[in-house]
Amino acid sequence: MKNLNRWVYAIAGVVILLFAGLVYAWSVLSGPIAAEFTQWTKAQLSLTFTLVMICFCIGCMICGFTLKKISARTFVWASAVLFLVGFFLASRTQSLPMLYISFGVMCGLASGLGYNAVMATIVKWFPDRPGLIGGVLLCGFGGGSFIIGKLYQAWTPAEIGGWRTSFVVMGIIIFVILVICSFFMVAPGADYVAPPAKATAAKNTVLVESNPGQTLKNPSFWLFYVWAIALSAAGLALISQASGMVLEVSASVAGGAVATIVGLISIFNAVGRVIFGGMYDKFGRSVSMQGVNILFIVTAAILLLALKSHSVVVVIIGFIVGGLAYSGITPTNSAFIRAYFGPKYYPMNLPLVNTNLIFASFGSTISGALFDKSQSYNSTFLLLVGLAVAGIICSLVLSVLDKKKKAAK
Repeated sequence: MKNLNRWVYAIAGVVILLFAGLVYAWSVLSGPIAAEFTQWTKAQLSLTFTLVMICFCIGCMICGFTLKKISARTFVWASAVLFLVGFFLASRTQSLPMLYISFGVMCGLASGLGYNAVMATIVKWFPDRPGLIGGVLLCGFGGGSFIIGKLYQAWTPAEIGGWRTSFVVMGIIIFVILVICSFFMVAPGADYVAPPAKATAAKNTVLVESNPGQTLKNPSFWLFYVWAIALSAAGLALISQASGMVLEVSASVAGGAVATIVGLISIFNAVGRVIFGGMYDKFGRSVSMQGVNILFIVTAAILLLALKSHSVVVVIIGFIVGGLAYSGITPTNSAFIRAYFGPKYYPMNLPLVNTNLIFASFGSTISGALFDKSQSYNSTFLLLVGLAVAGIICSLVLSVLDKKKKAAK
């Protein structure tokens, strides 16, 4: 298969990530579960997704640190098996611990293993366009929760317990598709010659091959890490409050329409990843990071206007901009790690920056607590602006460090 066009491997990677990203549809998947187990609180069910995030990061690290000894294809197979068993056991759950282990732990690990196996393998085919290919792959990962989540809603029976059959079917489908696509998870051979890279990509690059230990000692990594936490938290805060914002603007909006409007964030989160990936290649780190920062501030301003004007159209515009803002984080993470710390240790260093999701996941908790206290979404808008300002500061300081490093050479 090494003689195929490199975009064939990319497409297979997108398909794998489309299904691996399904875990992010937990809010949709958990709806029928909550209807059956009414004694379980929202906080108890939410812990399932927290476990998914933690185990996703663990799965990424396991894959990254052992990818030289174990093939990417094997990791995709392991991911397929874990998804199959995880969804099957979840379909039989009668207790929270069972749900935590089956979906939280097993499916979280499955997602992490598949994610890093694809990212670490496919980017090797595109050394000339690392930002773009990262965006394309992550578009699949981001779009999975929306696309497959909608399919899940459509085929899941309305009666209590109907979700159990859907879980079994999903586990089987994911297993079959991941096994098929795994045969395309091969790295280019030593004789592979990529198209020449465009000169614009290296504008903000400070390339040093750094192992994980060296990466963790680098101030540039920590500045970027704080930026990733802040902006990811902003995105999760927006998503967690989105439905309430729509209803506050217009209480007459039907439930299905609310879901569609909120879904615009996911759609443009997926589409924007390709845009930001290409942007990193063309303009470099600083423009990409500041683009995300500014878009979040614009999002807060638009949504504030929407609440003041009670305009659903303005809300829609705000969610589109917010989705684009959130979309820029993950492709920038991927491109930054490869550009600043080198391709050699990319599979190990990428999971390090992805752990920001564990801390960022509290963004939704904080925004919820602020709303409970103030009974106003103005607190969410202030939170978005504050986190974006923190991101601006991190990016500016990182630019200063870049200049000092270049001057020292």
